[in-house]
Amino acid sequence: MNKALSRKIENKKEVFAWSMYDFANQPFTNLVVTFIYGTFFTTVIASNEIEGTQQWSHAVSITAILVALLSPLMGAVADRGGYRKMFMFGFTWLTIVATTLLYFVLPGEVHRALFWFVIANVGFEMGSVFCNAYLPDISHSKNIGRISGYGWSLGYVGGLIALALAMVFLVQAEVPIFGFGKGEGGTYENIRATNLLVAIWFAIFSIPTFLFVKDRKPDTKALLQNLKHTVKDYRSTAIELKAYPQIMRFLLARLVYNDGLVTIFAFGGIYAAGSLAFTFDEIMILGIVLNITAGIGAFLMGFLDDKVGGRLTIKVTLIGLMIAIVLAVYAPDFRSYLQYLFGGSAVPEWVNGKNIFWIAAVIIGIFSGPNQAASRSLMGRFTPESKKNEFFGFFAFSGKATAFIGPLLLGFLTLAFESQRVGISVIFLFFLIGYLLLHNVDEVEGMNQGSYNV
Repeated sequence: MNKALSRKIENKKEVFAWSMYDFANQPFTNLVVTFIYGTFFTTVIASNEIEGTQQWSHAVSITAILVALLSPLMGAVADRGGYRKMFMFGFTWLTIVATTLLYFVLPGEVHRALFWFVIANVGFEMGSVFCNAYLPDISHSKNIGRISGYGWSLGYVGGLIALALAMVFLVQAEVPIFGFGKGEGGTYENIRATNLLVAIWFAIFSIPTFLFVKDRKPDTKALLQNLKHTVKDYRSTAIELKAYPQIMRFLLARLVYNDGLVTIFAFGGIYAAGSLAFTFDEIMILGIVLNITAGIGAFLMGFLDDKVGGRLTIKVTLIGLMIAIVLAVYAPDFRSYLQYLFGGSAVPEWVNGKNIFWIAAVIIGIFSGPNQAASRSLMGRFTPESKKNEFFGFFAFSGKATAFIGPLLLGFLTLAFESQRVGISVIFLFFLIGYLLLHNVDEVEGMNQGSYNV
């Protein structure tokens, strides 16, 4: 076997191993944040859905603030000492342990639930920071969009399988596996056990990433010295970013539109249950449909990303997401609006709140995966070789620096108007502003500034 072919095979193995981290961690987003535990918290653990929505929004906001503070700093430490894999491993297991402990939280134990959720969510987000930083190592400018999309699509496959297992063996099962109790009398053990599934899944399927993705040996002896210089590095990196105006413009746009995505993921299932009376079974099916559409979207639009560029791909996804939010907000009264405009007999029976929301959810699925994949690949195109961890720390920072605003606004508006619909409508503004800010990003200039290897 010649050396070129050997390197190609080795690279494919490393790309697959890197993508397995998305496969491993996606069930946390699906089962804990979006579709199962978040809905369980607002409908069962909290005293009522309105207060529960506000409390959940506070937890998501706290996560965003902590990640915004930690990610650039720890990215600088990783750059200086080669701790990328070590940090990713530590945050991965922080998520696994905290998610396991969520199983033991009983209805009414609001503060325990929120505490362990914040710890698990911070670990999840920080692990993703260091995973994303490997992307420029395993790709080049001609295939970075496809590889990023491949990772996201494989992640959605993982989320889909985990959702299906949770639905068949725990949520919808007449007799849940391992004798877990159901409903109030059984303290909802079957719902709480979905956290155990997430923890075990993450622990097992993250192993290939840690075994086969290459990293330089960490300089643990110099850890204290590295920590001493990290704050100085962090400040210098913040100053250095000014020399990369396209990165700055892109991160500003992402800072806004990603806030909308964070809010959708945190409150999609909660909104479906509270405003459209979705049952747990229906929310599980919703999650499966979203994962299928998101996986397909991320995979197919990865090719679009490589062909037309990340900037245009992101703008297309934001248009789709704005349309979806409008449909979701008006879904409960959509039939009434059409009857008023066209008369009752002219509106087909299938046009009702739930079905309109289903359409909105499918659109969100199609465009949310590609939005994240294209954002990650565009950052990879702009990032200088010597600053991968550090700049991807700022990439995470741009995704979390103001990510507390969306959930806080949603919670505030929901409580003030006693309406989740009013709260969810704020997401549209984040997508619109992010779309407008992307006009200022020049992708070609950004790649030249970053001197990305082609």
